[in-house]
Amino acid sequence: MTRRVVITAAQAITPIGYGQDAIRRSLMAGQSGVKPLRDDGLLTQHISCQVFGSVDYAIDYQFTRSDKKTMGPVAYYACQVAKDVLADSGLGQEFITSGRLGVAFGSTHGSPTVQRDIYRTFFQDLDKGFKGIGAVDYLRSMVHTTAVNITRMFGITGRVVASSTACTTSAQAIGFGYEAVKYGMQDAMLCGGSDEYDTTTVAVFDNLLACSAAYNHAPSRTPRPFDRARDGLVVGEGGGAVILEEYEAAKRRGAPILAEIVGFACNNNGGDLILPNQDGIAQTLKLALADARLRPEQVDFVSAHATATKMGDIIESQAINAVYGEKPLVTALKSYTGHCMGACGVIETIMTLSMMEAGFIVPTLNLEEVDPRCAALRYAREIIDIKIDVAAIQNFAFGGVNTCLLLRRSESL
Repeated sequence: MTRRVVITAAQAITPIGYGQDAIRRSLMAGQSGVKPLRDDGLLTQHISCQVFGSVDYAIDYQFTRSDKKTMGPVAYYACQVAKDVLADSGLGQEFITSGRLGVAFGSTHGSPTVQRDIYRTFFQDLDKGFKGIGAVDYLRSMVHTTAVNITRMFGITGRVVASSTACTTSAQAIGFGYEAVKYGMQDAMLCGGSDEYDTTTVAVFDNLLACSAAYNHAPSRTPRPFDRARDGLVVGEGGGAVILEEYEAAKRRGAPILAEIVGFACNNNGGDLILPNQDGIAQTLKLALADARLRPEQVDFVSAHATATKMGDIIESQAINAVYGEKPLVTALKSYTGHCMGACGVIETIMTLSMMEAGFIVPTLNLEEVDPRCAALRYAREIIDIKIDVAAIQNFAFGGVNTCLLLRRSESL
């Protein structure tokens, strides 16, 4: 017997604000979080792309000295949003440490900032460099640093899933958390993802000719998903977390229910590791609908992955049209934040939750002229007041990984 799964708390740190109120204000105002790339004095001068989705405001991290010693920047984001959602959820300390709460949380590659420091220290002097590496440096940099720092800080003893699949990292985390609660493996899951600023991340995508470089003089004009004049993605940073619970238990304790997760799917294209695949994406969307027992016409809104790369937007739009037709409204939320890498799935889920609660859909920023090669869809071009009963959040990653989450509005329960 399966169980219903609901979201009872959500929080994010993003380039357009920290917290749902700030994020909603920025969405309503059409505010971009893309800024000039920070000069790291090393790689910046060699990169064509000079823009970044930046968290450029101060965050008051009230962590203990003991907690901080195993945390790099990526874990700071993770632990802060985890702290926020645990407080907002109302779950008691006894439950949090009981083993009935698990964690599904990840990042693209741990903390590249710390990793760079380790390599620099090690190779400066091969005879002495190793001794300059701290005992906890690996714990600060490792790929599962976000998940285990959360468990350590809050004494969480349930299962741990540390997804690390680039752009689908936090979407997978939510999906795997949903399945853990749905099938009775955990009563609740803390799910999400985070990624930090580091110039090497921009350099990797820049080297692949995937980054935007034509709008360095006007950062807020890029990225431009689905637009004829788009020229690539903009790397971003941030973190987000949600609490998932079994519906009946959440209702009994009077927890706020933000939405129900009704479907999830994840598959692989089984081919090219970089180029998206229309058939693979379409199959993922169909599998999510089957899991939710929904018909395509029941989906009101699609949060598209849409990174503003030349082929990615075309292929995704064709897959959306093939499965949903022209019925749902479509927005590319990365146009506000840039591509927050491992955090994009959870951040876009939280943005969608905000729109579902308030009854509006925001347009894709910088979408001035739809590329005629993109499929005919209902691209949101202005703020639309509308009740969203069912929303789809789509994310795709290098390696051919595809994900789709389906949410139902809480008032529809």
